[in-house]
Amino acid sequence: MTSRSGGIQRGHRSSTARGRISAPPPTLRRSSAGSPKHDAGGRVRVAVRLRPQNQEEMVEDADFADCVELQPELKRLRLRKNNWDFDTYEFDEVLTEFASQKRVYEVVAKPVVESVLEGYNGTVMAYGQTGTGKTHTLGRLGEEDTSARGIMVRSMEDILASISPQTDSISVSYLQLYMETIQDLLDPMNDNIAIVEDPKTGDVSVPGATSVDIRDEHSFMELLRLGEAHRIAANTKLNTESSRSHAILMVQIRKSVVESGAETNNSSHVDKSFKPLVRKGKFVVVDLAGSERVHKSGSEGHVLEEAKSINLSLSALGKCINALAENSTHVPVRDSKLTRLLKDSFGGTARTSLVVTIGPSPRHRGETASTILFGQRAMKVENMLKIKEEFDYKSLSRKLEMQLDAVIAENERRQKTYKDELGRVSIEAQKRITEAERNCIHAFEREKLKYQMEYMDSVKKLEEKLMNGQSEHGHNVSAVKPCNRQMNGSEEVMELKRLLQNETRLRQEAEEEASRFRSQLEQFMHSEDGSVLEIFNLRRMLEDEIDQKRKLEEELAILRSQLLQSTYNSDQMRRGGNGDGFSGLDSLMSQFRNSQLNETGNGQKAPMTTLFEQVGLQKILALLESEDASVRIHAVKVVANLAAEESNQQRIVEAGGLTSLLMLLRNFEDETIRRVAAGAIANLAMNESNQELIMAEGGIGLLSMTAADADDAQTLRMVAGAIANLCGNDKLQKRLRSEGGIKALLGMVRCGHSDVLSQIARGIANFAKCESRASTQGRKTGRSFLIEDGALPWIVQNANNEAAPIRRHIELALCHLAQHEVNAKDMIDGGALWELVRISRDCSREDIRTLAHRSLSASHTFRSEMRRLRIEL
Repeated sequence: MTSRSGGIQRGHRSSTARGRISAPPPTLRRSSAGSPKHDAGGRVRVAVRLRPQNQEEMVEDADFADCVELQPELKRLRLRKNNWDFDTYEFDEVLTEFASQKRVYEVVAKPVVESVLEGYNGTVMAYGQTGTGKTHTLGRLGEEDTSARGIMVRSMEDILASISPQTDSISVSYLQLYMETIQDLLDPMNDNIAIVEDPKTGDVSVPGATSVDIRDEHSFMELLRLGEAHRIAANTKLNTESSRSHAILMVQIRKSVVESGAETNNSSHVDKSFKPLVRKGKFVVVDLAGSERVHKSGSEGHVLEEAKSINLSLSALGKCINALAENSTHVPVRDSKLTRLLKDSFGGTARTSLVVTIGPSPRHRGETASTILFGQRAMKVENMLKIKEEFDYKSLSRKLEMQLDAVIAENERRQKTYKDELGRVSIEAQKRITEAERNCIHAFEREKLKYQMEYMDSVKKLEEKLMNGQSEHGHNVSAVKPCNRQMNGSEEVMELKRLLQNETRLRQEAEEEASRFRSQLEQFMHSEDGSVLEIFNLRRMLEDEIDQKRKLEEELAILRSQLLQSTYNSDQMRRGGNGDGFSGLDSLMSQFRNSQLNETGNGQKAPMTTLFEQVGLQKILALLESEDASVRIHAVKVVANLAAEESNQQRIVEAGGLTSLLMLLRNFEDETIRRVAAGAIANLAMNESNQELIMAEGGIGLLSMTAADADDAQTLRMVAGAIANLCGNDKLQKRLRSEGGIKALLGMVRCGHSDVLSQIARGIANFAKCESRASTQGRKTGRSFLIEDGALPWIVQNANNEAAPIRRHIELALCHLAQHEVNAKDMIDGGALWELVRISRDCSREDIRTLAHRSLSASHTFRSEMRRLRIEL
């Protein structure tokens, strides 16, 4: 039979006696537009390694065959279930107990190391039961026998052989994750290291860890010895040196490469074809602590606590791999620090190889099967490999500095040659200039003497002509002078009169202008006096208005206080006087309003415990009946928050809080009040004694009514959660069904919201479990109430739901229903048999898988139908 599955096919496993092997699923390739040329998809590669039998197993398992059969040539593993049945699995590599450490390194880790040297991130990890050889595979130093060296030492040898000490660098950090705390194995005092995630690239790093530069293999071996000395180990029944922490070796590699381009510039001394790059790779080796069962390892005390922490972190890792293998939208990476550290290794950008180690003993078949299934799921995880390289500015700077030094030296040589030539030319030019100046001075002296002689001759000639001219015109000059004096005097008098007239006219115009300005100034002064008076009057009127407004505000405040006092007195009279239970009610309302303002204003909520101690439970419950809608809503929120703590639940019920909450469901149609009240009732319904009180006061009827009327998903989730809690009480089964509890749960299916469906599935699982227990104890006979109320079709429909919480609860419900023969016929007719067979084979939880198998095997009706359909378990 081919099992139905809603996720990715479990394509590496076949579970038939004939050993048919299904074809492996096609490798998924993810790509995006604009991604770098080096991006590529890469599935997690998984190899399985079998440990040889130890002395104890040779003695105790002498009469039993090994539970594991390897077929390395087919890369196949067969896990024996019994003498005639087995399961077959395929892996990327199958390593027998005789496989050498060198072969393990070459098939598991060497491809990852080569990718890291090319600029990718890489991870090698070992997973398996305690004592199956994980640390031997990864961390064996091989000091006495070099052939026994593990993956850590061999990978570092290859890395050191592939780098240049002058241009490349290697730094190593060695950590352990112990009890959910990251500790530095190289510096034990550094015992609480934080994990940092780059918000842009998503890369995970531990910047607080000690980082040591490695130059040779000897320094690396010393580092490993130091780390192993600080790693925590303990003696258990399964392993005398059992690691109690996860060890993480981080190797950071920076390798310089040179790429040549086609562009060159002949006019420049800088060669543009030289493109120095730095490729950064991170190589992580993870030696996981072994998974173990407490009853087999014999852990006690602190060792038991260590085992719990190890199993929790490995469980979180398994959940993440399950989510990635099923292409789930949510991967719970933050459930453990281990999963945060390995975020890039599973579903990230690193090339990852996983070696799962198993033992041959049939006594540990369950642990071996769990380890194999972990490896199978890991093979379905796809990583998007991405090269990490950046421009090598330092190398380019060194090359440019060398070129610049050569240019400077050449320039200095040219400058010296130029200065020498310039000095020679300057000396020669100076000689020519001196000669030219000397010749020029001689020529100038000659010309100067010549012109001086000519000048003297000209002066003598002019003096002679002047003397002759004065003697000829002496008489004419003496006759003209008196006439000229007379004419000049009359002209001066006329000019003075004209100037005097102009001055007189200008003075008259200035006096007229001054008188005009005086009159305008007087008019302006009169108008200004009137404006000042008007402004003064307006200011006085404004002050009167302000006084009147202040008086009105005082009167209004007095009237408001009187109104509040009257309202308070009427409320007290209406409630029956001034009892102690309602004293200070107005103060309490003020406190709730203030806390509500704080919540909506500055984002700070008043602490519920402080408010509970200061105000008192009775006053808080009294506010549930307040006429102020905002106060009533805030009060029911306070009660819901108080009910979430188990220490407050009994006090709330004794003070009548349960009755008040049920009254809110009955009397108020406000969606917020109904949602919060239902949530508070759901919190109270977690207590078994409160469950009977809720039923006694008609709570299931009110919850059913609310479920029928409400459309809000959050309200329905609260109601479904409350009914689901009531379904877990054995004493309330019949009454819960008779008052419509099952019908109410099925009615809320209409919402379709995953949170609501999860609560419905939980309630059905609780009801089926209690009903099965009652049938086993003889307190119930006949068909299941769930089947009679029509829940089976919805159960079958959601048995393979994509949401894990819904699927898990429905699978449990089917298993509980199948435990009783009276339900078998209806379940076969409803198609539940197929789902039970699927659960018995493919369910991720071993306890549910075992329960389904036991239920099918114990039922005569189921066995007959499976024989008819030729279905084998």
